[in-house]
Amino acid sequence: MIRWAIRIIVVVASPLIGWFQIAQTPRGILVGVACALLIILAEIVIERIPLDNLIVGTMGGVVGYIISKIFDYWIYLMDRPVWYDRIHKYSILTDLLFAYLFMVVFIRKKDEVDLLDRNIFVPSSKRKGQEVVVLDTSVIIDGRIIDICETRFMTGRIIVPRFVLNELHALADSADNIKRQKGRRGLDILNRLQEIPETPVTIFEKDFSELKAVDAKLVELAKDLTAKIVTTDFNLNKIASLQGIRVLNVNDLAAALKAVVLPGEGMQVFVVKEGKERDQGVAYLEDGTMVIVEEGRKLVGKKIEVVVTSILQTSAGRMVFTKAKEHAVPVEPPPVPGKPNGANA
Repeated sequence: MIRWAIRIIVVVASPLIGWFQIAQTPRGILVGVACALLIILAEIVIERIPLDNLIVGTMGGVVGYIISKIFDYWIYLMDRPVWYDRIHKYSILTDLLFAYLFMVVFIRKKDEVDLLDRNIFVPSSKRKGQEVVVLDTSVIIDGRIIDICETRFMTGRIIVPRFVLNELHALADSADNIKRQKGRRGLDILNRLQEIPETPVTIFEKDFSELKAVDAKLVELAKDLTAKIVTTDFNLNKIASLQGIRVLNVNDLAAALKAVVLPGEGMQVFVVKEGKERDQGVAYLEDGTMVIVEEGRKLVGKKIEVVVTSILQTSAGRMVFTKAKEHAVPVEPPPVPGKPNGANA
């Protein structure tokens, strides 16, 4: 309310000031009205600009103006009167161009200052290995990034964008119990990541307000920083790869690290259930790989020797097809609490 009152006073007072101090004609009133509108417009624009952008932009404008004057003085020292006269004739335009250029550069690059190493004089050959990776929401909630960092398979600086952190906060405050648990788990994973000294984590403030989707913002940020995206999201993986961004998919890494089995190799498996096809049984390796046992339906609940016949790699993972050997070893079911072994339920 006070703000609107001040604006009304400015709108009323400015034409009066123009009438008495500029000219007692309609031109003086118009100049006063124009000044009032410019003041209100400047106030609205400044209100919408974040304080850090305002400070950094002002610093950039001042630096640009100083550099413009240094450039003007350098031309003067060259003792080329013709050059100096031409450039000095447009000195106001030159000052504005330099001030605007540096203002934009300072605002656009202010968020990247945190990415600069303290020792900026390290040779580039040594700094090439210091990669920058950006984490998305899915890989943080997944949690396996902790194991990857603790085993030092991932080096360099880890970036967590502010919009990803905001998404985790929104999930943690959700009314849905599952989403709330995911959000809180993601925040706990971030806290644990920050405790690993070998992998510095930086909360990156830059946002892309013109974009709504978090995935689109991640892609643009990776382009700006020439960084890699770490994710478990299949769709983000495809979108980023199509735009030339390197993606580290934790699911792909897990699939690549699964145990290698070859046709003709024997192994022991525990048949846990019946398969979809007739007479098939299903078992699993320790890493979760599905094992299809031909004619294994009658062997459910038994630990058996099998021989690998073929391997099929699908989008869902690796499937191993096997055939059972002749002899099967029965496995006793786990005892029921409160009942002796062998007692019926």
